[in-house]
Amino acid sequence: MLKADFKKYTLVFNTPAATSRGVYSLRDSWFVFLRDTDQPEICGVGECAPLPSLSPELDSQFEEKLAACCRDIQHISERLAYGLEGLSSIQMGLETACRDLFVAKGTKRFIENDFTAGQRGIPINGLIWMGPLDFMQNQCRDKIQEGYGCIKIKIGALDFSAELAWLREIRRQYPPDMLEIRLDANGAFTLEEAKRILHDLSDLTIHSIEQPIMAGQWQNMEILSRESPVPIALDEELIAVDSLEEKKMLLRKIQPAYIILKPSLHGGFRGCEEWIDLAQKENTGWWVTSALESNIGLNAIAQWTSSLNNPLPQGLGTGRLFTNNIPSPLYIERDELKFKNDREFDLSPCP
Repeated sequence: MLKADFKKYTLVFNTPAATSRGVYSLRDSWFVFLRDTDQPEICGVGECAPLPSLSPELDSQFEEKLAACCRDIQHISERLAYGLEGLSSIQMGLETACRDLFVAKGTKRFIENDFTAGQRGIPINGLIWMGPLDFMQNQCRDKIQEGYGCIKIKIGALDFSAELAWLREIRRQYPPDMLEIRLDANGAFTLEEAKRILHDLSDLTIHSIEQPIMAGQWQNMEILSRESPVPIALDEELIAVDSLEEKKMLLRKIQPAYIILKPSLHGGFRGCEEWIDLAQKENTGWWVTSALESNIGLNAIAQWTSSLNNPLPQGLGTGRLFTNNIPSPLYIERDELKFKNDREFDLSPCP
């Protein structure tokens, strides 16, 4: 017999993290604890980490939805296999807890490969958060000095002429063979603004721009994807697109250059694997990004990502964001996320 319960845990940001949707200073996660009553000393742990304003399941009834899944835990294997529609963060949390209990036996090492053996890292991009221009410039300088060969800059909060002048200066100092630049607009622009901005960016050899306009405008996004001199990547656009047919329709309609996969937002690992399979059939590139999870969720995402053998830099550098993160074997060296296999997880901050 299986037994599941959960506990809310509030993560505190070292520095408030700004996007075009708002500023995060705190974020709530829910840890799921899964046990087999025959071996209660072994506990599988997963993290449900819905994001405010993005995760459809995050409302006043979220804990009741999670509690209902925990009460029905005896049937969890079948439910996860078909997908918990509209409950992406819960899907990921329960998938992780099941893998930890049944595969890792509570060690949180789900996959035996050269990543978890500490023999190779996962290439990651350096993330530049929004803020005053000098704050963004300082972050960028620090990331480059740390050894990052790919940076991702969130744009759309400042006057774009100032952002563009800064991007031109970065590119003047660091040509494309030295530094890859990704941009993330988080849906900040209208269609006409996006057209003008993409034209202005055309000579800077930008790797890609995520979500230049708000999600849900398939016709406008298809126009941008077809006409843009900068490759278009989809992120928020994938949220709540749950059925296989909807996913096929989206990729064939918009034909993006890339999709960016976040298990907490895009159907857990099962949903993301479905997206990957479809993207490969459509010759669409992809990479994986965390969604501000603690190290419990980040570890699960990193191990899963390490098994996919995608050579692109991934968006997994968020483990240092919190003052009270869960101590774990994960660490960053230069521009790689690595796993120190002689270090353990410590869940004592969440008794």
